[in-house]
Order: sequence, then structure tokens, then C-alpha cells
Amino acid sequence: MKVSARNIFKGPISAIKTGIVNAEVAVSIGGNDTLVAVVTMESLNALELKTGKDVVALVKAPWVMLMSEGSDIRLSARNSLTGTVKSVEVGTVNAEVSISLPGGSEVASVVTKEAAAELGLRPGVPVTAVIKASNVILGVPA
Repeated sequence: MKVSARNIFKGPISAIKTGIVNAEVAVSIGGNDTLVAVVTMESLNALELKTGKDVVALVKAPWVMLMSEGSDIRLSARNSLTGTVKSVEVGTVNAEVSISLPGGSEVASVVTKEAAAELGLRPGVPVTAVIKASNVILGVPA
């Protein structure tokens, strides 16, 4: 499978919380890191998602917000993955930031170059990747 999403995580489903319309699906992505996706009940059933099943979670880099401080801030976004900046590639308008997570996964984010400068992003700096659960797309082998 080839996709344009920069963030491709593979792992087993660790938990599912169902509702009437949607379900929250937690995916273990390595170490103690978990990524939560919100999918419709129709998708949950069509993909035959259940605890323990291996899935692929996709997140486009522009959907990943970054915070360099404020780990005590409560957010409505379901996913906060704290790691360390691995690299920053600055372009004319945007910067691509690669973050190493403690469990071995990496997260890519695209932010404006001004935001990267304001956050003081450079290799070695602690940073938190913030991802809304509705921006996580789940897939399974056909």
C-alpha cells in the first residue's frame, strides 16, 4: 500500500469503546505510546475491528499540531505524544519536523516556519505532537 500520509503507524488494537454512531479505537504504536482513532460504527464493523487485531493508522503531517511547553494544559484533542525533535527541515513557507517518540516510533509534522521558530524547534528539544482522534484513519489488509 502506498499512501501520501507521512505518518504510518502499525500495531494491535488495545481497546475499543463503542457508542451509537462512533467508536474510539486505541492502537498500540510501540513502547507505552497509544494512538486513538474515532471511526463510525459502520467502519468498525466493515473493517472487523476488535481488540488484538493489527491495523495501520494514518495521519497526514499537516494534521499534527506541536506544543513545546504546557504539558499541564488539558486539550480536547485525544492524542498527545511527547518526544524529542529529531530534525527540522525549513522551507520557504513551512517546516517539516520529525519527532522521535520514546517507544521507537516517529511522528512528522508540517508547521509554518514562523511557528517552528517561535516554538524553538531544533534537534534535541522536547515537543508534544497533538493529533485529533478524528484525523486518524485506520486500515486493515484487504
